[in-house]
Amino acid sequence: MRNLLFKIAYDGAAFHGWQQQNNAVTVQEELRKAWFRLTGEDANIIGCSRTDAGVHANEFFFNVRTNSNIPVEKFPVALASSKLPGEIAVYSCSEVPYEFNARFDCVKKEYVYVIENSVVASPFMFKHSFNYKYDLDVELMNRAAKFFIGTFDFSAFCAADAQVKSKVRTVYDAGVVREGELVKFYVCGDGFLYNMVRIMVGTLLYVNNGKIKADDIPAIIESKDRTMAGITAIPDGLYLNKVYYGGENTE
Repeated sequence: MRNLLFKIAYDGAAFHGWQQQNNAVTVQEELRKAWFRLTGEDANIIGCSRTDAGVHANEFFFNVRTNSNIPVEKFPVALASSKLPGEIAVYSCSEVPYEFNARFDCVKKEYVYVIENSVVASPFMFKHSFNYKYDLDVELMNRAAKFFIGTFDFSAFCAADAQVKSKVRTVYDAGVVREGELVKFYVCGDGFLYNMVRIMVGTLLYVNNGKIKADDIPAIIESKDRTMAGITAIPDGLYLNKVYYGGENTE
């Protein structure tokens, strides 16, 4: 039996998130069905992350253990051809050690949140960004974002109903940049809590609007109080951007 690792990307607007669930279209379920059509196996598709409904992935990895003898170089096209929705792209396949787990062997992830800073919303960015019509002080937001860097209990930046043993996470880098009418928030860490990145974005918007000061963010983190941070930004602008294994990308 082989353990295969796939690199994919997907448009999350078409799905109710990654994880398979009853009466909803998910990325994991679509892959599982395509896999069965291709190999006849009802396999366990193990994803590197559990993205929420509407969240996209520029880079995503999953592994699956299989008895299929299809060559790894032929698997991407073969899987995509097995009635896989066009919103999911399969880029590569490689064989990895049997014990490898796409989720638990991941050492860090990078997310990017895209804000379309334009009075007129582009129809091509609909469901793929957060349209914000007002002025954004990117320099101020970038300065505020730097306060997220470090190892902290991020309870203030987590959905109140999240069930996790620990809310301590390490953020290695964070920042805000402008690319024309798009303003992007980048954050890289060893893991992220439920709604963590979207709450960070909402908090940076509060900083931009003068509701809180950039220098208030350390105190908000220290408070561990969700009500102290900003709103939860909509999922449309969030992308899992890069996934790292063993300190560097799998490729």
